[in-house]
Amino acid sequence: MPFVTLFAIAVALAMDAFAVALATGICLGRARTAQTLRMAAAFGLFQAAMPVLGWLLGLTVREHIEAYDHWTAFALLALVGGKMIWEALAGGEDDAACRPKDPTQGLQLLVLALATSIDALAVGLSFAVLGQNIWLPALVIGVVCFALTALGVRIGCLVGRAAAISRYAELVGGVVLVGIGLKILAEHRALPF
Repeated sequence: MPFVTLFAIAVALAMDAFAVALATGICLGRARTAQTLRMAAAFGLFQAAMPVLGWLLGLTVREHIEAYDHWTAFALLALVGGKMIWEALAGGEDDAACRPKDPTQGLQLLVLALATSIDALAVGLSFAVLGQNIWLPALVIGVVCFALTALGVRIGCLVGRAAAISRYAELVGGVVLVGIGLKILAEHRALPF
């Protein structure tokens, strides 16, 4: 497979991670280097591991996974996004600033990393079908995702501070996550509209 094609696949797979990182940066307003690196490492690792897992699963379970992978991604993103929306709307008058639990650590980080990398599982399955080696593609996919995630967090921080939306940042971040989940369903033609 030509490197340009592989790079394009890696960028396409990283777009959901980039969007989630952007929303996280907006919500955080100021992200420490450790937070940025933690999110980028988790997203990059999951994005690299999922094609390998898909490749190992091969053809034996492909039709079973394809039937619901988009629903799993949507459910995870909607769960985290819905929680953020709920917390933003339920916040008191004194809680004007976005102060969610840190989405760059713990269970929330793992859920986001998993949700944004499920499409990479299908890519790994397709590599198995095509008889392609997975190791170089997995490495490229992981590195590109790492870089775009770190960039997304940093850009999100700039946007969050410059746009003076900190009061609504958690709400915006939650809506973005649910929107990404809906986009995944639309791409898989799982929505009636």
